[in-house]
Amino acid sequence: MRLHVADHPLVDHKLTALRDERTDSPTFRRLADELVTLLAYEATRDVRTEPTSITTPVCPTVGVRLSSPKPLVVPILRAGLGMLDGMVRLLPTAEVGFLGMIRDEETLQATTYATRLPDDLSGRQCYVLDPMLATGGTLAAAVQFLFDRGADDVTAICLLAAPEGIARMRETFGADAPVTVVTGALDERLDERGYIVPGLGDAGDRLYGVV
Repeated sequence: MRLHVADHPLVDHKLTALRDERTDSPTFRRLADELVTLLAYEATRDVRTEPTSITTPVCPTVGVRLSSPKPLVVPILRAGLGMLDGMVRLLPTAEVGFLGMIRDEETLQATTYATRLPDDLSGRQCYVLDPMLATGGTLAAAVQFLFDRGADDVTAICLLAAPEGIARMRETFGADAPVTVVTGALDERLDERGYIVPGLGDAGDRLYGVV
């Protein structure tokens, strides 16, 4: 498993505003959207391409295009939906699947309650969107779900991550697994409730309100 922590002043600037408890939901959604586009640029450095011949107004040349099968973007419901627009803005030809997972706040275990994905993901590159990599249980379960359907390369994009979550991912998938985590920051730790510290609170609630 590989970890990439984005190192850019714009990422830090947007994260600071996202962390601020005074930031309202409309502003939070806009900032999250902007931040995801920055992280998606880093996450897609290894997206698969193939050569293609074109003709410019001057002469024929060879460029590249995304290869088939197309990449699959998978937001984890519900908070991952707040990251979807920013991702597909950068990768508009990707297909989109949905994975509904919920974490039990007492046991911290993740369970799947909804799926909208192809049955066969053989040869697919997948990009999982999950704002907070806290305990790692939800993300590890999501990534394994995609591998079980045949995906051979999975990149997770997270606004924030905790060391405990990174350790869980490494323990689950090992050093050589085709898994990459791209995050805006690696925070200090988890608190007794399983929240990232200093973090930004519950991303789903801050995106969409408490429901």
